[in-house]
Amino acid sequence: MLFTHDTECTLSATAALVNTAGGDTGSGTSDTGNTEGLPDVAALDAFVTAHNWTGRHERTEAELHGVRELRPRLRRIWYADEDGVVEIVNGLLRAAAALPQLIKHDDQPYHLHAVPRDAPLPTRMAVEAAMALADLIRAGELDRLRRCAYPGCANVLVDLSRNRSRRFCDAGCGNRAAVSAYRARKAAGRKS
Repeated sequence: MLFTHDTECTLSATAALVNTAGGDTGSGTSDTGNTEGLPDVAALDAFVTAHNWTGRHERTEAELHGVRELRPRLRRIWYADEDGVVEIVNGLLRAAAALPQLIKHDDQPYHLHAVPRDAPLPTRMAVEAAMALADLIRAGELDRLRRCAYPGCANVLVDLSRNRSRRFCDAGCGNRAAVSAYRARKAAGRKS
C-alpha cells in the first residue's frame, strides 16, 4: 500500500466520479462513446454504494445536481500543475470550512474526516477528494494522477501501482489497446 487505505479508496473514487461525466465537461459524450454515468438518482445511489460512501445520502435531484457540478472542478486537477492543484484543493477545503478530525465508524479503523458525516454528499465528496489529494501533494506524488493513454479517451485515472506502470482507465481501454496492437502485428506479418 502506497498511501493509507482511505486515501487510496478516495483517489480511486474521485477518478471514477470524474469519469462519470463521460469524458466531456460539456455535452456528456467523449470520443470513446462514453455517456453520462450519473443520469439519475438511482445511478448516483449505485455509485455511492459501489465506492462505499458513508454518511448522509438524500437520494434527491438536488443532490445529484450537486455531485454533477463537482465533476468539472475535480477534472481540472488532472490538467493542473502542482500550484493549480493546491489552489483547487485549498478552495474545496475552504468552501466546506473543513476541520479534520479522526473518526472511526463501521468496520473502518481511525481515519480523517474533515466534515461531519451528515454534511451533504457533494460537500463530503469534495472534501474527501481534497484531503486525499493533499496526501499526494505532501508526498510529491501528483504524477500518479494521469489521463488515459488510449487515443480519443478523455478518462482520468490514479496510478497506485508500485512500478507506476498504469496507463489506461477502467473503461476497457487497456484491452482495446492490446487488441489493436495484436491486429497491427498480425497485419504486419501478412505483409512480410
